[in-house]
Amino acid sequence: MSEQPQQPQQPADGQAPPQAIFSIEKIYIKDMSLEVPGAPKIFLSSEQPAIEVNIHTGASVVEQGALYEVVLTATVTAKLTDRTVFLVEVAQAGLFHIRNLPPQDLDAVLGILCPTSLLPYAREAVSSMVSRAGFPPVTLQHMDFNQVYLQAMQQRGEQPAPSPSQLN
Repeated sequence: MSEQPQQPQQPADGQAPPQAIFSIEKIYIKDMSLEVPGAPKIFLSSEQPAIEVNIHTGASVVEQGALYEVVLTATVTAKLTDRTVFLVEVAQAGLFHIRNLPPQDLDAVLGILCPTSLLPYAREAVSSMVSRAGFPPVTLQHMDFNQVYLQAMQQRGEQPAPSPSQLN
């Protein structure tokens, strides 16, 4: 989200500002990997592994002022003491058509609305891949990307933009 988008077009005198546009153009898996380093012996263990989930997002401009790629990366690691049982990483991506938003609102949409749209797809991909590896499925829990976005803004010392639900 480091690149600054173009400013929305200014309306001619007497005209209403252009309508904000948001649409999902494409949802796809950009990268996916699975490692089961201790197979097949790991399947003989009856211990429950500790599961760690890390999720991060990133956004980039594909077509200035119109098309953006947002990638939600989920990494799930299962460990028994110091041994890795399995490691799954899914980079769930989407192309989003977004126009006529001021930069602070665009940043909020890319940081909140887009990842919220991608999370169910990443959840399904992770669950399916873990099951296919021979383990009980792991279900990614709901995430409040609004809260994550607000915390990131506070850490950067910036004033948060309104949440996407507050945008007209």
